[in-house]
Amino acid sequence: MRILVIIGTRPEAIKLAPVIRRLQCHADVAVRVCLTGQHRELLSQGLADFHLHADHNLDLMQDGQSVNDMVARVLAAMSTVLNQERPDWVVVQGDTSSAIAAALAAFHHGVRVAHVEAGLRTGDPNQPWPEEINRRLIAQLAHLHFAPTPSAKHNLEREGIAPSAIEVCGNTVIDALLLAQNLGDENIAPTAADPHQKLILCTLHRRENLTPERLSQVETALKVLVAEHDCHIVFPFHPNPALADTVARLRDFHPRLRMIAPLSYVPFVRLMMQASLILTDSGGIQEEAAYLGKPVLIMRTSTERPEVLEGDAILVGTDEKAIITAVTKILQSPHPIHRPTGTFDTLGTGGAASLIVQRLMAEESAPT
Repeated sequence: MRILVIIGTRPEAIKLAPVIRRLQCHADVAVRVCLTGQHRELLSQGLADFHLHADHNLDLMQDGQSVNDMVARVLAAMSTVLNQERPDWVVVQGDTSSAIAAALAAFHHGVRVAHVEAGLRTGDPNQPWPEEINRRLIAQLAHLHFAPTPSAKHNLEREGIAPSAIEVCGNTVIDALLLAQNLGDENIAPTAADPHQKLILCTLHRRENLTPERLSQVETALKVLVAEHDCHIVFPFHPNPALADTVARLRDFHPRLRMIAPLSYVPFVRLMMQASLILTDSGGIQEEAAYLGKPVLIMRTSTERPEVLEGDAILVGTDEKAIITAVTKILQSPHPIHRPTGTFDTLGTGGAASLIVQRLMAEESAPT
């Protein structure tokens, strides 16, 4: 069996690494990895964390490139790769421009598509944009849908996907998280924080949050929090130019507010484990924080991961008052502000990649 795995961004690399590693354990499977370069600076780093390499690097990202440009370039470039590799399956993950373009290219070439992390929905086509529509479209192109939760499976069934084509397997990010905990030095997370101070980890990268108004609100909230609380804030900032001015203003604002370059996955996991709470707009971090038992404040108005709201996650958006109020409540709580790792297992327990590979192998051996 020949399998072509498509990766465009670092989160895709992290979530697909356990699947690739598991596929490589099968001598009768030829697995090839193709990078589109959607996140040029961070993508190879995501694979290297798991000691993996790419067989193709399309390196398609250009400065100022629109979503349409990116999709068109991936769609065109994929024809060459598909003709060269002639895979039995194309595996895509999530909802990126690379994922939808690769799925469509595979469909045009008559190649079966397996969609990892299928069925996530907010119900609003513009939240997030364009990811919500991307994943809905991929669902119409895929032959196999690997849903992380029963609610994701239900979403797919409501859209007319046959139950027999859906496999509830948990989320591969938990597999990746467990792998990362066993890699590297446990002391490599660069916090430089006083162990007696509570650590707030902050990340921000979603397109809809990188407007001047929303960035200003988040910036104000962080300044107030570090000034009013005996806490340490670490903010690994995304290399998006839209963040540059905010980063510059925050960098020298307070010694307990540290702006740092993006971390590779293993030290980032260590940082999450040290955090008292996490402030983020990332989907993957919502899942990781839930598994690690960390309170997470989601800087969005909705989430396609409703399960995390059953744990210690709260939607706060980017309103500065909402952020300050929620963080203050957690920091001042007399009760423990996190649960033991692994007690929230709704998103999986680390066996998602095995289930995905088992199903792919079963599909290949099934009579046609």
